[in-house]
Amino acid sequence: MAKSEELVIPEERIMARIFLLRKEKVMLDFHLAELYQVKTKALKQAVRRNIDRFPDDFMFELTQEEWSVLRSQFVTSKSDWGGIRYPPFAFTEQGVAMLSSILRSKRAIDMNIAIIRTFVFLRRMVSGYKDIMRKLETMERKYEGRFKEIYNTLNYLINPPEGEKRPIGFKRKDEKEK
Repeated sequence: MAKSEELVIPEERIMARIFLLRKEKVMLDFHLAELYQVKTKALKQAVRRNIDRFPDDFMFELTQEEWSVLRSQFVTSKSDWGGIRYPPFAFTEQGVAMLSSILRSKRAIDMNIAIIRTFVFLRRMVSGYKDIMRKLETMERKYEGRFKEIYNTLNYLINPPEGEKRPIGFKRKDEKEK
């Protein structure tokens, strides 16, 4: 790939392949293999040859139970038809970074950069949400529960009690007398 050619992978495509497992954001081996344009078997072999580079906080193999829960989210063929036979490896952000030391193709290096940038972007988003929640909590304390009144009022307007529904609109003079 020439320098002028940029590896264009939409962030959304990478984000769609990041899952939360065991309280960690991870990517699965077959998704990484797809992005690196290598066979999953080759990726796993390279990892096994360099297993010392992948401690448990960098990479772990899914349990059968974890894999069966996740498997329903993917379109995979049955194992007797050439599909995924074994639970995949899950790589944390650090594991993905370590992959760049064992997969040395230009594509793998460029993909690792894109993936790490996506992990960093997600971390910043989460940090931003935490800041917003802190500010809301501060405002709630400052205004002594007035937000609760607003929430209750909005809830009442959205879901009024059953017995109090009134018809919407104007009544004609002859209807008011009834």
